[in-house]
Amino acid sequence: MRDFVALVSGVPRSGTSLMMQMLAAGGFPVLADAARPPDADNPRGYLEYAPVAATPRDVAWLGDARGRAVKVVHTLLRHLPEGPQLRVVLMLRDLGEVARSQRAMLARRGEPEAGEDLTPVWEAQLRGVRAWAVERPHTALLALDYRQVVSDARAAGRRVDAFLGGVLGPEAMAACVDPALYRNRAPGRGA
Repeated sequence: MRDFVALVSGVPRSGTSLMMQMLAAGGFPVLADAARPPDADNPRGYLEYAPVAATPRDVAWLGDARGRAVKVVHTLLRHLPEGPQLRVVLMLRDLGEVARSQRAMLARRGEPEAGEDLTPVWEAQLRGVRAWAVERPHTALLALDYRQVVSDARAAGRRVDAFLGGVLGPEAMAACVDPALYRNRAPGRGA
């Protein structure tokens, strides 16, 4: 059993579900439940674990996560205790694309969108995640760009495999990437 917890993190709509799907396809055990089923915004599923949402008050789920991958939204990382070995795969995506994707998701659900531009907030939060990881002796971080993961999934699979100990199947990881699901792209950007 691996002696670390693999965390997949990022701003919502940045490719965290895709990375969880890649890890599962590559043979890395994931900690997820069916609390949030697949939908039009994420037809292959979110692969989330509901207890993670309570992280500011309760981190008991970490005990179940040893040797597995679990998705943790970027703002919750700072609530994790020092001590357990953590390897964080941080998904980065053009924040304009993130905003478009979030607006489209909220529109499909009939929910109101945020009235303000959250890009500066997200930028500051992501800088904070990198600083948090550097300050923690038991935490390693691998940042991956969503666009590059989609455009060269094999290379991304190899990088993640090396980061997590060289036991995954990068080809199987790459095979689960569907470029057609890369929607809400920045104008003029192809895959």
